[in-house]
Amino acid sequence: MIIAGVDEAGRGSLVGPVVAAAVIMEDRYLFSYKEIKDSKCLTPSQRERAFEYICSKATSISVGVVSHKFIDEFNILNASLEAMKRAVCGLCIKPDLLLVDGIYKIPISIPQKCIKKGDKINKLISAASIVAKVYRDRIMVAYHNNYPVYNLAKNKGYPTKEHLQVLKKIGPSPIHRLSYKNVREVYAH
Repeated sequence: MIIAGVDEAGRGSLVGPVVAAAVIMEDRYLFSYKEIKDSKCLTPSQRERAFEYICSKATSISVGVVSHKFIDEFNILNASLEAMKRAVCGLCIKPDLLLVDGIYKIPISIPQKCIKKGDKINKLISAASIVAKVYRDRIMVAYHNNYPVYNLAKNKGYPTKEHLQVLKKIGPSPIHRLSYKNVREVYAH
């Protein structure tokens, strides 16, 4: 049976896309590398190393990216599910089963098991979590070059105190999610 782990990154960010990853990986590789765990429990350098390992050992990896405009139009839940769907559809092998982080099924006709906190308890979902997080972080670092005042290379678009202060002072960038309360409140003034 071919199983893919699926997770997303960037739901709580105020900026940019939500990114999902789908990973198919043999157990012998998955369980032989101790740093495959929830991406939020790893340092940036640990995540990068784990990302490189996963990319070198996975049978198939795919990433789905959904823009801030899609998020604003259809909401973050629908955007996350769409990103996951895109990631799964991009796999070079069709899985027999999806292990999905969270409680919502992806709108796709493949059997799924949703696992609450799956990124913490399932290594395949953890691998997808790492791929999605590293991929999205790299997008944020690239955005930082265009919008350095928001310090996206450091905060990755999340609502840190510094980010919120800059947002209040100069308003949102063209890549901020205008449907988000923190951004909308500033944008309305």
